[in-house]
Amino acid sequence: MYTITSTKTLHNGIEMPRFGLGVYKMDDPKEAFNAIIKALETGYIAIDTAAFYKNEQQVGEALRASGKRREEVFITSKVWNTDQGYDETLRAFEKTLTALNTDYVDLYLTHWPVPEKFPETYRAIERLYDEKLIQATGVSNHEIHHLEKLFATANIKPMVNQIELHPYLSQVELRHFCEENDIAVTAWSPLGRGRVLQDETIAAIGEKYGKSVAQTIIRWHLQSGHIVIPKSVTPSRIEENANIFDFELTAEDMTAIDALNRNERFGSHPDHFAY
Repeated sequence: MYTITSTKTLHNGIEMPRFGLGVYKMDDPKEAFNAIIKALETGYIAIDTAAFYKNEQQVGEALRASGKRREEVFITSKVWNTDQGYDETLRAFEKTLTALNTDYVDLYLTHWPVPEKFPETYRAIERLYDEKLIQATGVSNHEIHHLEKLFATANIKPMVNQIELHPYLSQVELRHFCEENDIAVTAWSPLGRGRVLQDETIAAIGEKYGKSVAQTIIRWHLQSGHIVIPKSVTPSRIEENANIFDFELTAEDMTAIDALNRNERFGSHPDHFAY
């Protein structure tokens, strides 16, 4: 049975929490700080940020204010598209470390596969790993062909691929490829930017357990083997999203949610992003 501190073992042996707080679009510094503090108080042990989110500083401040030791919280950050390339990524990482005010980052990702640049960006991430400035290497929004291009030159395969993933976009082929290559999958937009929350099938399943649609979806992610990082600045929602460890979906429930896939994206396709 999963708990809020359950982890997934990455292919280098690092334990990555299966559940955490995403902080995308937490633009107001005070609101971001309060949300992260609330999550840490609730028992979350992972925070997913990025240079692009402009709240890395609040993540570091909340961690220190929480009284938790650095090693108790798993922090993920990402290098943004305009900072990609080998030297540029190393410089961007220095800014991330400064903003977080920490000695290391647990997981550092290429945010999007910028054409002609993402292999060099990942090479810089490998260097950060070799220098023990990060605990794990990873990418985000990488399709199979991007990963295969990295495999051709990388010394170590990415340990994580963070992708848009929810019941309306279940990414089966990409997930299977990652599983075959021992790459953990993290779901961003795990609730489909809120648009899956009206789904009647999921609502009916949740009702059996006295759970909301959001809780049912998050549980589906966990039982599907995904790492999941729902975001919210609302204290009650932060608690609700974490209240998913006292029930288990049946095989029939899982199959019914799996069947909702429409290959429908609410974010950009990595091959058509406005780089």
